[in-house]
Amino acid sequence: MKKKVLSVLLIGTMTASVLAGCGNDSGEAANAGENANATADVADATGTTEAGGDTAEAATGNPVTLKTVSMFGGTDPNKEAYEAINAEVMEQYSYITIEDNSQTSDEEWKAAVNADFSVGNEPDVIQFFTDATADSIIATDKLVSIEEIRAEYPEYAADTLDSALAAAANTDGVQRAVPTTGYWEGLFCNKDLFDQYGLELPTDWESLETAITTFKENDIIPIACSLNNVPHYWIEFLMLYSAGEEEYTSIPETAPEGWIKGLEMFKTLRDMGAFPMDTDSVDDAYTGQLFRDKKAAMQLDGSWYAGNIEDTENTVVIAFPGVPEQKAEPNSLVGGISSGFYITRKAWEDPDKRDAAVKFVMAHTCQAGVQRYWEATGAVSQAAVEVTPVEGATPFAESIAAYTSSASAIVAPTDSRIGDAYKTLVSEIVKVSTGSMTAEDAINEALALVQ
Repeated sequence: MKKKVLSVLLIGTMTASVLAGCGNDSGEAANAGENANATADVADATGTTEAGGDTAEAATGNPVTLKTVSMFGGTDPNKEAYEAINAEVMEQYSYITIEDNSQTSDEEWKAAVNADFSVGNEPDVIQFFTDATADSIIATDKLVSIEEIRAEYPEYAADTLDSALAAAANTDGVQRAVPTTGYWEGLFCNKDLFDQYGLELPTDWESLETAITTFKENDIIPIACSLNNVPHYWIEFLMLYSAGEEEYTSIPETAPEGWIKGLEMFKTLRDMGAFPMDTDSVDDAYTGQLFRDKKAAMQLDGSWYAGNIEDTENTVVIAFPGVPEQKAEPNSLVGGISSGFYITRKAWEDPDKRDAAVKFVMAHTCQAGVQRYWEATGAVSQAAVEVTPVEGATPFAESIAAYTSSASAIVAPTDSRIGDAYKTLVSEIVKVSTGSMTAEDAINEALALVQ
């Protein structure tokens, strides 16, 4: 249903420099063109041999070959950054040899990973999925938790946002993977239209209501949305903010109060004139064009839509403004971080490989490493660290960086929990918005299909 992949549309300038430092100072940025002392910087990025140790001492050790696997193969835009960081680690730590076997993450590759874990042929470090796809290898108990690693290496994943680590937790709730980037959904706004009518960008329900009313009065469509074709972004945010994270992420047997209240907002918004007059018959491509043509002021969409934006000087992305009496924290973000770097128990139980594996993962997931992955995917994905806007970044790119870095929570969309039953809910939104079907009945119809 949703495109749960990272955007590969280049909005920022791709970083060509090597890894910048991000050791104990997690606020140090990795800016393009600043890395003249590249080799020395890797020591800062990859940490120390022992927690609290001296970085200079980390350049020596017993020879070790680290076997690594990632999904950054084929034509993945992250491939270049991944391979460059690997080379830098080996250059700085001459005793470490990386034998990498990265491939495209197709079904054949997933099956091969599962087979390797089942027969004891797992790598030392693997970048893999964190959702239910990983359940079979989690069951082998061959992946080390972040908590266990931090007991010996307190700075492990120090730059990673708490919200990103939580989003990358496995289905059993344990945090094992350190992520780099993911996807997000947010409110795209034509800021020039807001400026034209003297409106502030909406930050709460009251200011959103004011914007809708003002735009409607001036023959500007407030919200570009096809209720017939793609209403699901609004389903997610309305339910999340009305229900709060705990209820929103539940899999109930019958319609919860917060879900009902959230979907009832469709009728409220429709009655206010928030959507196009033909919202029941047009498709998502049409409404997207309305927004880009400045005939609509706002559009709720995902990171994959960013590449369609032509006016990057006057378009911004902001957090969902909220709903009356909301239960979700402000700046809660619907999105996902569904992959990350794991250290296997095979490496952890070997003292030399343990340290090398920690250095490897920290090089890829520290602020400087993630900055490079973020830029490689166009500076529009959900970064797992606080990123620094690229030099010369447009207001659009800067707004995305600010939005994603300030997320108070990153919550996966409903279809990731109830599967195909979600399609039934989507199909009933027009009826809910017109009042011909209650929100409660629409939700219960969908939940009845959950296996």
